[in-house]
Amino acid sequence: MQSAMIRSKYILLLCFYFYAMGLDAQARRPNIVLIYVDDMGIGDVSYTGGRELPTPNIDQLAKEGKVFTKYYSNAPVCSPSRVAITTGMYPLRWNINTFLSGQQHNQICEQAAYLADEAPSLARTLKASGYKTAHFGKWHMGGGRRIIAPSITQYGFDEYASTWESPDPDPLLTASNWIWSPEDSIKRWERTAYFVDKTLDFLARHAGQPCYINLWPDDIHSPWVADGAALRADKQAYFSFDNLEPVIDLFDQEIGRLMKGLEALGVSEHTLLILTSDNGPAPTFERKRTHGLRGAKNSLYEGGIKMPFIIHWPSTIEASQVDSISVISAVDLFPSLCKIGGAKMPTEYSLDGENVSQLLIGGKTRKRKRKLFWEYGRLNPKYSIPKEPNNRSLPLAVRDGRWKFFVSFDGSKTELYDLQQDPNETQDLSDSQPRLIRKLKRVALQWFEKNDRSEVK
Repeated sequence: MQSAMIRSKYILLLCFYFYAMGLDAQARRPNIVLIYVDDMGIGDVSYTGGRELPTPNIDQLAKEGKVFTKYYSNAPVCSPSRVAITTGMYPLRWNINTFLSGQQHNQICEQAAYLADEAPSLARTLKASGYKTAHFGKWHMGGGRRIIAPSITQYGFDEYASTWESPDPDPLLTASNWIWSPEDSIKRWERTAYFVDKTLDFLARHAGQPCYINLWPDDIHSPWVADGAALRADKQAYFSFDNLEPVIDLFDQEIGRLMKGLEALGVSEHTLLILTSDNGPAPTFERKRTHGLRGAKNSLYEGGIKMPFIIHWPSTIEASQVDSISVISAVDLFPSLCKIGGAKMPTEYSLDGENVSQLLIGGKTRKRKRKLFWEYGRLNPKYSIPKEPNNRSLPLAVRDGRWKFFVSFDGSKTELYDLQQDPNETQDLSDSQPRLIRKLKRVALQWFEKNDRSEVK
């Protein structure tokens, strides 16, 4: 009897120990803030070597964290890019191949009207594991333009405040049926501050709980309006480099204010923050905004899909790290952040990304296991490709190690670049690599055929 009581006490002590360990692990799970900037090119931030537009606060973030120089978005335009980072899957698999717009546009592009709410969602997955979740900023995965789409809450967000192209736009930001209006209560140049305020308020109200927040500002997207005085200028100035410069400066100041706010809340050490962009810039202003890289928004050349990427987590990630070898992409963030946040991965769909969590938080460089694929610009070329002929890419692309390969759907046109020797994609090596061309052509076309979900092929 006595031994049975001792065993019972021992079991109770073990149970309490593991329960306490569980609470401790819960407490250690970081807040995660994903800053997904709209149309910010790799040359729009000075930590990358861009010299035109100084960004001291973003530079400080990079200095305190870890920088990846070979990070890729999975699309060169907003909607499919956002689908990829939300689902961990190529947007082609959810039948979204370009930016979402009105019904006629979506039909011409043979794409869905919105991201299906049964798709995997990073926010929903983290929420199921105990995270509080919020989305503040641009959505553009369905809604607006008379499109009835599921609420943002159906993708796993507890709270949200979004812009015009969303299912339920914030009325303070949407006085008219367009990107912005001078009559908006929150002015164009106040938006990022508004979203930063909401981010800090959400964290303050959920102190002691792990939080996941999409902070998705849209002010690097044209038209650029930095202050009230700019409203009196010629509207063409909204798209000038002179107007872009103060907009980026204002955005950089808000990143600094966010960091100070995290410190004031006492959560900076335990907040994992990622800053990156959805796609390349437009226009590039003679490649100033792509740091010399060929390509732009709506292009699969490097300037359209190779993005700035900083990860910052003071309690865990050693400062001043730069990984210029490892190739990572937006679809990798879903499995990686779930691993870091202790969330169980969904099993309904096979995700396309790799778990690079150890690499993100400070592990050694690693060779990518899976190839990266892109599809863009096959339909409605008026809207889908850049005006500059040199930036217009073929519709399918593959990154395989050092090689970047492009092919047309019928296989008649190909391009091949050695990114290790030719990062600006100037020397097409198709004629000198026939065996590699045959291999990558087969792989690219098979990938497209397997994953294309458009109703008309």
